[in-house]
Amino acid sequence: MNDKPAQAVLKSIPQLLDAGTMAVLITLLEYQDSVGAKLLVDEQGQSIGTLGGAALDAFAREHASNFLKSRDDIRAVRGEDLAPQTEFDTALFLFERIQAEARLVICGAGHVGAALATFAGISGFRVTLIDDRQEFLQAERFANQAIELMLATDWTEAVKRAIGNGKGVAVAVVTRGHNEDEQCMRAAIKTDPDYLGLIGSKRRTSIVINRLKEAGATEEQVKRIHAPIGLDIGAVTPEEVALAILAEIICVRRGGTGGFMSVTRRR
Repeated sequence: MNDKPAQAVLKSIPQLLDAGTMAVLITLLEYQDSVGAKLLVDEQGQSIGTLGGAALDAFAREHASNFLKSRDDIRAVRGEDLAPQTEFDTALFLFERIQAEARLVICGAGHVGAALATFAGISGFRVTLIDDRQEFLQAERFANQAIELMLATDWTEAVKRAIGNGKGVAVAVVTRGHNEDEQCMRAAIKTDPDYLGLIGSKRRTSIVINRLKEAGATEEQVKRIHAPIGLDIGAVTPEEVALAILAEIICVRRGGTGGFMSVTRRR
């Protein structure tokens, strides 16, 4: 088998990750003489490589989007389990999710922000914590955590720099006041992150959101804001609030419902 197409696929993966694009890497594990062939299908349905034939590629592409909609990171599956009674029933495919590591930008390093940074780091997120107070950005507060600490001499510039193109990025705005909230939200909403949440009461968050509208934010942008931030778990302490926020971020990232898992507690 010619392995040049497979090599081309593997070389293209870093470019997709840099662009923040999600994709599926499909490897043929069993089927005739095309074992080891690879096909990379991005979230728009564009593909690179081949599994060995146009019909086989089309069959795999057809099921790539369903895999992306699932919560799986990797899955080995027979063709007959994807669509029975086709010529590819005996083929064994390996589907692998290609996605940049989860990133979380936290605006505000107070009690909630610090707890959120710690919990998110443990959960596998690459965390950037921003504040305009140097004393809140001491590495000693985050023992054994690889958290990027960023001092904001200008909130707008710091937030934009931390978020980048917004792909694969969640943003939690948990600062100490209206003015800081508004500066962070104005900067963040323009980057179109995967998740954007704002802490505070309904009254406080409504004030900020109304100001965003006055500043030109579209209805579509506003609808995507999670405010007040977090799942309703009855949180009281800063640590509980941080858990509620992280739970919502993971829920959005993974396509969860946020409901009870137990049958006896479903509502």
